[in-house]
Amino acid sequence: MQFFDDSLLPETQDPLVIQVAPYAPSFLPRDSDDIPVSFAQQVQKAVDCYNAGATVLHVHVREPDGTGSKDLDRFNEMLDRLRSAVPGMILQVGGSISFAPKDEGQAAKWLSDDTRHMLADLTPAPDQVTLAVNTNQMNVMELITEGDCAGTSMGETNYADAYTEMYYEAGPKFMKEHMKRLTASGIQTHFMITCARDLETVERLVRTGHYMGPLVCNWVAIGGGADGPNPRNLMEFVNRLPQNAVFTVEGLMRNVYPLCTMGIAMGFHVRVGQEDNMWGRKGERATSVQQIEKMVRISEELYRPIATADEARRIYKIGTFYGSVEETLRENGWLPNRNTNFGVANMRSAPLGALV
Repeated sequence: MQFFDDSLLPETQDPLVIQVAPYAPSFLPRDSDDIPVSFAQQVQKAVDCYNAGATVLHVHVREPDGTGSKDLDRFNEMLDRLRSAVPGMILQVGGSISFAPKDEGQAAKWLSDDTRHMLADLTPAPDQVTLAVNTNQMNVMELITEGDCAGTSMGETNYADAYTEMYYEAGPKFMKEHMKRLTASGIQTHFMITCARDLETVERLVRTGHYMGPLVCNWVAIGGGADGPNPRNLMEFVNRLPQNAVFTVEGLMRNVYPLCTMGIAMGFHVRVGQEDNMWGRKGERATSVQQIEKMVRISEELYRPIATADEARRIYKIGTFYGSVEETLRENGWLPNRNTNFGVANMRSAPLGALV
């Protein structure tokens, strides 16, 4: 991605799209007063976040007892309620879920491809489903301090040990089939990318025709197998992005604020919320709404406006798909594929006019 002399001026930047993740599936309801449980509470939280300035909602669903839901019907009901309550919001379902097959009457088999692909069958369909790229370690405890997890389940040995050894599986076969099904359902794939290596994987998937849509992605700087919150990592990732990527900065705990501030200044977009961070100042809790309000203040101090719902849909290119590999590369700002019929060997003997 290239920058011009005026790229840091707000009039050359898109309005800021704020993505919020308020449902915090990694935490238990007892960990925070700001984690909603019932449908009514979850929907009201979405309304509050929208009113504060967020236009993208990262969706997870809980059971009545507060545990994370793996019930397709509950997800469908949640999406239906959200469509009515916040019709302008971009609904983005977290892709790290497998659904419990009703006919088997058993708990979901974590990482079962068949139950994970059911995300493409959600009704009403969300605008996006997130896709983590490549099988990776996801040791979030590497960056979380004792203060970060104070008073939460993550501070307990059994939970801390589980999250230390956590990984997610996203191999080539799964990713290709998942993107195919999401596209067939009119759902945009939102890529969750942890480092430049994973970005290269996405580019190869595009160049080989397995994804034909806009590159809308988060840089997930959570350490433990992903990039850490180092500005050098951020700039290296930005250097590797194609020019027209829609790029959101995502961090972990209090690193969210400085990373997102850099992202706002450079014209990118941001993610906040209880799923990533529960803190304001050191030792002081901050709600999802308070975190959104902070992003709004920072952006407005830089004279960069906050995206409306309609602007966010335009910026995220919701509903846009491309008809060919060539169009996908061109619209995202990547170089075209090499013309295999006109390689270096052919260039040496080609007539001059053929090179023009």
